[in-house]
Amino acid sequence: MVLADLGRKINNALSELTKAPLVDEKVLDALLRDICAALLASDVNVMLVHRLRVNVKKSINLNELVGTNRKRVIQKVVMDQLVALVDPGVIPYKPLKNKANIIMMVGLQGAGKTTTCTKLASFYQRKGWKTALVCADTFRAGAFDQLKQNATKAKIPYFGSYTETDPVAIAQDGVKKFREEKFEIIIVDTSGRHKQESELFEEMKQISAAVSPDSTILVMDGTIGQAADGQARAFKEAANFGSIVMTKMDGHAKGGGAISAVAATDSPIVFIGTGEHMHDLDRFEPKSFIRKMLGMGDLNDFAEKVQELSLGDNKNLMKNIQAGEYSLRDMYEQFQQMSKMGPLSKLMGAIPGMPAEMLAGSEEEGGKRIKRMMCIMDSMTDKELDGDSKQFEKDHSRIIRVARGSGTSVHEVEEILFQYKRFAEMVKTMGGKGGLLNNLPTDPRKANPGQMASMAKMQQQMANMIPPQMMQQMGGMEGLQKMAKQMGNMFGGGGGFPGMGGAGRGRGRGLGGGGGGMPDMAQIMKAMKDFQ
Repeated sequence: MVLADLGRKINNALSELTKAPLVDEKVLDALLRDICAALLASDVNVMLVHRLRVNVKKSINLNELVGTNRKRVIQKVVMDQLVALVDPGVIPYKPLKNKANIIMMVGLQGAGKTTTCTKLASFYQRKGWKTALVCADTFRAGAFDQLKQNATKAKIPYFGSYTETDPVAIAQDGVKKFREEKFEIIIVDTSGRHKQESELFEEMKQISAAVSPDSTILVMDGTIGQAADGQARAFKEAANFGSIVMTKMDGHAKGGGAISAVAATDSPIVFIGTGEHMHDLDRFEPKSFIRKMLGMGDLNDFAEKVQELSLGDNKNLMKNIQAGEYSLRDMYEQFQQMSKMGPLSKLMGAIPGMPAEMLAGSEEEGGKRIKRMMCIMDSMTDKELDGDSKQFEKDHSRIIRVARGSGTSVHEVEEILFQYKRFAEMVKTMGGKGGLLNNLPTDPRKANPGQMASMAKMQQQMANMIPPQMMQQMGGMEGLQKMAKQMGNMFGGGGGFPGMGGAGRGRGRGLGGGGGGMPDMAQIMKAMKDFQ
């Protein structure tokens, strides 16, 4: 997770505030001291840190907070000031549908510009835009080969030349070609230099005049820390750009310094690069970024990532789940959708309360596991995929045949069938005439005993599906309840899942406490529809 170490330090400081029996000036000063120390360790400029401290102290008057929840007020003010630290308050350019949006990428050599071009094109392609790439980098040897390879892998149309040496002519021809073919997002990759040379700026101005971009994006290396301020200002003066993409943000200590330095120049960051893979480009929104950094998750981001799965496109799967039916083919199709989406940790990281340490190193392992499971299911017949696991239970030779055909072991095939059986049971609880999906109460707090029993059963089945090691990292059943409570609070609920008593709790008591309710499903669906 980006800046996980900084988030952990700030979280520790806020948890000390929660433990304090009485909140006075001494406790507030200790909190600010810890937060400021964490920000300085992440290479945030000392003047910006001082400004944050002064603003927090100015916004909180402990004498006026008698009788109110001081801890909550302080937490809110700290959160607001952290958001202000990375928010320049400038709205970046947003592409428009059904027209050609020309985006020109500029920056120094080595910042990851060419890779970012393909990541950005892939990002918009997943959202349903018609995207294309133009390589106008004639300075660096192998630039066109790199873009060509990346674009082919991502299945994105591209334009470039091995013979033409004039970058302006290439940019002009490429943009003209894709305009005529009605492409909506046309990204132009330009040359970089090792230092801010006058030639680079002059070339940028010529290309800009030739293609008239709707947006110019500066690609910056996040590892340079506070030096991002000077670089952003130099580019701003020489060739006015609209927004910034910050690369190499995965786990680097100086990332916080780079983001805050850029925000101080009134330049909006639109995306941050969080890895080498095609999906490792996250949309940057200040409040969402701070929430995820502090481990609070962001359900809007979660809804956006779920939307990328395009589950609604698979009408048969949704219809089957609603009817309480679930075949092995349905499970295979879900694996296909998940593999398109990229690392599972991206989706899980947006879930409120999901521990950062649980996501560490899970990408590669999870991706390999899904591919292996799909390979096993490729060795099944159509009849087996359209059925359930009972046919394998009746005839064990089928399991042996599938194991041999996929080059795996009998144990692995049995494990998939076991996972399928668990999920099928949960789908059965959710779907059908008496299922939870068709009988979900408008207000979960007013659920009847039958509905409460169904929700409790579904919770237990969900807990059973989580591997024991992962469950332990989440903090057991209590951790799962805490996540549900946080999700409920984000949608205006005060608690968790009513009637879902955890381990050691009495029947009928709420998950995460009895004073709230499950997140309003209508609100969740509305949030997801907003991204369609």
